[in-house]
Amino acid sequence: MRDGVRLFTSIYTPKDKSKTYPILLNRTPYTVAPYGKDKFKKSLGSFPEMMELGYIFVYQDVRGKWMSEGTFEDIRPTRTKDNKLPIDESTDTWDTIDWLVKNSKGNNGKVGMYGISYPGFYATAGLIGTHPALKAVSPQAPVTDWFIGDDFHHGGALFLADAFRFMYIFDAPRPKPITDLEGPKGFEFPGKDMYKFFMDNPTLSELKTKYLSHTVKFWDNLAKHSTLDTFWMNRTITHHLNAVKPAVMVVGGLYDAEDTYGAFETYRQIEKRNKKNNNILVMGPWFHGGWVRSDGDSFGDIRFGEKTSLTYQQAYEKPFFEYYLKGKGDFNPAEANIYFTGANRWEHFDQWPPKDVQESAFYLNADGSLSRNRKEGAAYLEYQSDPNKPVPSQDGIITSRTREYMIADQRFAATRPDVLLFETEALEEDLTLAGPVIADLQVSMTGTDADFIVKIIDVYPDTTTALPAKNDEVLMANYQMLVRGEVLRGKFRNSFSKPAPFVPNQVTAVTVNLPDVAHTFKKGHKLMVQIQHSWFPLVDRNPNQFMDIYQAKKEDYIKNTHRLYFDAQHASKLKFYTR
Repeated sequence: MRDGVRLFTSIYTPKDKSKTYPILLNRTPYTVAPYGKDKFKKSLGSFPEMMELGYIFVYQDVRGKWMSEGTFEDIRPTRTKDNKLPIDESTDTWDTIDWLVKNSKGNNGKVGMYGISYPGFYATAGLIGTHPALKAVSPQAPVTDWFIGDDFHHGGALFLADAFRFMYIFDAPRPKPITDLEGPKGFEFPGKDMYKFFMDNPTLSELKTKYLSHTVKFWDNLAKHSTLDTFWMNRTITHHLNAVKPAVMVVGGLYDAEDTYGAFETYRQIEKRNKKNNNILVMGPWFHGGWVRSDGDSFGDIRFGEKTSLTYQQAYEKPFFEYYLKGKGDFNPAEANIYFTGANRWEHFDQWPPKDVQESAFYLNADGSLSRNRKEGAAYLEYQSDPNKPVPSQDGIITSRTREYMIADQRFAATRPDVLLFETEALEEDLTLAGPVIADLQVSMTGTDADFIVKIIDVYPDTTTALPAKNDEVLMANYQMLVRGEVLRGKFRNSFSKPAPFVPNQVTAVTVNLPDVAHTFKKGHKLMVQIQHSWFPLVDRNPNQFMDIYQAKKEDYIKNTHRLYFDAQHASKLKFYTR
């Protein structure tokens, strides 16, 4: 690199030397293993066919990880005229590409980048100050904003289970280059019940002291920067996507437990900041990386009737790189290519959200109904939440945070007194949601803070019809399929930078923004909304007091009495876009 640091890079070149090939670059913090003479990857590229198409595949350990020199920094800030940083991930990308086109034998002078999750972040970084040889970039489920909506924070709330397990191993010190065989080992829970483990270790400070003393850098940063301050804003890469030159294909999963927000937001910001850039979006019914890590014909109990991942590979990723790096074929997709679950079909649009959508709303009513017109009735519902008895994020014994929680049957939560339910009558015609969903809630509480979790659910009809599964049958009668869920830490209702306490017993507006939805509620189904105040151990518990939760003690977690309002002056409602 320009500062003399060397980055470990593996280059796989086709044996056929009779022609030249483009370069496909993947920069990763997750190791380019295997290391050592005569040790090679078993497959190259995102999916098997890519290995046969004729590319120079390049894998690189990013700065400070595994066999690369230098110091690693999580979501390293982008250098600007103001901060005057000597290097960042975009300069490391530029220097890498420059070296490759000058030194890799048999390359045609064109480079593409791709990556899923954290490598998706590094692909996005390649769009800043782009090297002229970089022609096509595909950020896939890209890490984008770790405070607003990806991985470790959603709506300012800590995603506890993911942050703890990931940082236990990922942020472990690495004083010198190491191989994958020398790397740190993952955390072993003392028992099988993750819910019980986090309840037995109830405070964030206790988790750090007992289990994270070896890997405290980023955990300490989480504690030091518990609001959207310059630490987080400097690490929001979408702020720097102002002069994007390569062709871009953003890819994501509608049921990605880690980075659904990142895919939509990366696409949205490139569109906003680059009016003439060639930027497209592909979103399918996938878990994290499911578009190349599965056939995409099912997810959990839900079946799609086609191998959606194979459609993606053949219709999008393969022709994207073939066209822009080799000039082969005719790649002319729609601007937004979205798979609508429920209807189970691909739709293609010239923008996202689509132009032909209508803004719609359903009112939440005191009788538990969800209707287009507000119903007269009680002015509010009163109920209590107790952080010492938090609502579980999954049914049964939670041995891990499963990826399937994103579409799981929610009947286990519907029976709890601290979960409010609102649902429509059986739909008389299909209802298709296309775009963001917003819950406008009118609330009051006895405490000074609370989390607000809103879940959008597709309730299947009460029939005995069984849907064929792979090895057995899944009874879908009254199934409550989670379509989208999101949390907002209440103190951030007005600003993520300047949190504010609630005034006890004062009616207050709280707006929960959910990531985009592409789903059809079929005729005969119902749309349900569930509202709750804990989602554990997916999300850390709110003490129900306005305070620094990283400093909270066990006794700080207290009960909260809530009211959700429905009268004409304080109508709670769900807003969305329909087609």
